[in-house]
Amino acid sequence: DEFISSPPRKTVRFGGTLTEILLKYEKGDTTDFELLKHQLSDPDIKDAQIINWLHEFRTSVAYLTKELEQLVNILLKLSWLRRSREVVEEYLGFLGNLVSAQTVHLRPCLRMIVSQFVPPRITIREDDVDISDSDDDDENLSENFHTCHRALQTVAGYVPSTPQFLMPILVEYFPFINKSERTLECYVHNLLRVTVYLPTLRLQILELIVEKLLKLDVSTPQQDIEDAEETANNSGSEEKSTEEGLFDMEEDEERKGNKVVSPSSERMAHPLAERLDILMTILFSYIKDVCHVDGKLNINNTKDLYRDLVSVFDKLILPTHASCHVQYFMFYICSFKLGLAEAFLDHLWKKLQDPNNPSVIRQTAGSYIGSFLARAKFIPVVTVKACLDLLVNWIHKYIDNQDTGANAYCDVALHGPFYSTCQAVFYTLIFRHKQLLDGNLRKGLSYLQSLNFERIVMCQLNPLKICIPSVVNLFAAITRKYQLVFCYTIIERNNRQFIPVVRSGTGGDLVQTCTNPLDSFFPFDPYILKRSKKTIDPLYQFWEELSAEDLENLKKPIKKGTSEDEDDDFLKGETPQNDGVVGIAPNSYESSTRSPVSSTGSPADCYVPFPQ
Repeated sequence: DEFISSPPRKTVRFGGTLTEILLKYEKGDTTDFELLKHQLSDPDIKDAQIINWLHEFRTSVAYLTKELEQLVNILLKLSWLRRSREVVEEYLGFLGNLVSAQTVHLRPCLRMIVSQFVPPRITIREDDVDISDSDDDDENLSENFHTCHRALQTVAGYVPSTPQFLMPILVEYFPFINKSERTLECYVHNLLRVTVYLPTLRLQILELIVEKLLKLDVSTPQQDIEDAEETANNSGSEEKSTEEGLFDMEEDEERKGNKVVSPSSERMAHPLAERLDILMTILFSYIKDVCHVDGKLNINNTKDLYRDLVSVFDKLILPTHASCHVQYFMFYICSFKLGLAEAFLDHLWKKLQDPNNPSVIRQTAGSYIGSFLARAKFIPVVTVKACLDLLVNWIHKYIDNQDTGANAYCDVALHGPFYSTCQAVFYTLIFRHKQLLDGNLRKGLSYLQSLNFERIVMCQLNPLKICIPSVVNLFAAITRKYQLVFCYTIIERNNRQFIPVVRSGTGGDLVQTCTNPLDSFFPFDPYILKRSKKTIDPLYQFWEELSAEDLENLKKPIKKGTSEDEDDDFLKGETPQNDGVVGIAPNSYESSTRSPVSSTGSPADCYVPFPQ
C-alpha cells in the first residue's frame, strides 16, 4: 500500500531512502541492503538511477564506515567514466565527500582511479576461450584520462596525505614491459601528468619511469635492435618486389585527406625497442614542456627538473652498465643551456675524482665525461679545453703519486679510474682535435703540446695497454700526425706482451684475447630508436667515414716550419661538415666486433697502419 500511494520517482528503485536501508542493515534486516547492492551492480543501470543513488550517498557518507567496505567497493566499480557528464560530476562530488568523511576508503579510491590510467581491454570469448584481447581504442580516451586526473586532484584536495598513499599504488599498477605499446604509453603519459599537480611526487615518479625504461633498454642490446631492423628490411624488400602494385595502393590509402598516417618505417622491428622508442619520445616531450613556458626557456623550471634528473641519473643510470638510450634524457636537458651542460660535467668530474666512490662508479663517470664532450655538439671548444685541462692535470698528479711507488705497474684493478680518465681524454681528442686546432694551428698545437701526452703514454701505468684498441689506434695516428707523441713503439711492445686467455669448455679450449679489460663503454654512442632520435640528432656529433686519401694524410706528419698560411690551407682542406671530425668512430664493441652498416656514426674499427 505504501509503495502504491507514494509519489512516482523518476527511476525504479527498491526500499526506502538510503539512510533507512543502512539503518535497517545495522539492525540486522539485510533484504533492502542486498537489493541495493544488486541494483548498483547491474551493468544495465541507467544514468538517472546512478545520479539518484549518488546524490543520496553524498549526504550519507557518515554511515559508510569500514563495516560497509563491500558496498563502497561496489560503488567504486561503477562504470562512471563512460557515462553522461551529469553522472561524472555527481561521482566526483561523491568521491570528495567520501574521502573527506571516511579516510579509511582513501586507498580503494586511489586504486580505482589509477586502474583507469590504461585503456580498457576488450575480451571476446568463444566457448570459454579468449579469442581476442586488445586495447579499446575509445575516441573519448583522452577525455576519460582528463576526468581521472580531475578525480585525483579532487581527492588530493580533500586529503593532504594523498601523495604518500598514491606512490605505492602507482608502482603496483605499472604495466609489465611486455604489455602493449599503447598500454605503456598511456600509463607513462598519465604518470608524468600527475607530476604537474602533485609536484612532491615528481622525483619518485621519474625514478619509477626511468627504472622501467632501463629494464627495456638493457633487455635490447644495440646489436639485437640492428639485427632485427636488417631482417625486417630484407623481408620487406622481398615482399615489395613481389607485391609492388599492392603496396602502391596502400601508400595512396595512407594519404587520405592530405593527412599522412605514421608510416610503418617509423616502427622499430624489435618489439621491446618499439616500446622503448615510444616511451623515450614521451619523456623527451615532457622535459621540453616542463622547461619551456610559452615557447621560452623558463630557467627556474629547468633548474628544478635538472636537479631531479641528476638525482635519478646518480641512483639508477650511473650504476647500470651498458645502457644504450635511457641516459639521453641528461644529454637532452643539458642542450637547453650551456650552464646545465657545464654543471653536468662538473658533477661527473666530482664523481670521478672522489676516492670514496666505488671504482666502478668513478670509471663510469669517466666514460660519461669522454662521451659527452665528444658527442654533444652544443658544447663549445672553450668548455672542452677547460675539461681537458682538469682531466689531464689530474692524470699527471696521479702519475706523480703512483709512478714510482710499489703499485707502479699496469693493473686495472688498482688504477681503473686512471685508465678511464685517460681513455676519456684520448676519446675527446679524437673527436675534437680539429676544433681545438681550428683557426690558429700554431696556437692549437701549442695548447696540445702543453698537455704533455708523452708523459702520460710513457708512464709505468701504461694506459695504451688498457684502453680500447680502436681508441688507442686513432689517438696514436692523430698524435703522430701533429707530432705530439709517438705511440707505436709502445703499442707494438704491448701487443707482444699480450697474453691470450685459454678457456676450457665442453666444446674444447677457446683462446680469447681481452680487448676491453676496463669493460668500458661509450654512453653516448649513436642513438638508433627511430622516433625519439629526431630529438637527439640535431644535437649530436656524428662521424663520417674516412676516404683512402684521408687515411694517407693521417699517416703524414706535419712538417715543422710550415707557414701559418699553409697551415690554414691544410685545415680548410680537411675541415669536415658537422663542425666536427671526419674519421672512423671508435665504438664500445671489442675490436673484433663488426658494427652493421645501419649503425650511423659508429662504423667498424679501422686500424691506421704502423709507419714503416
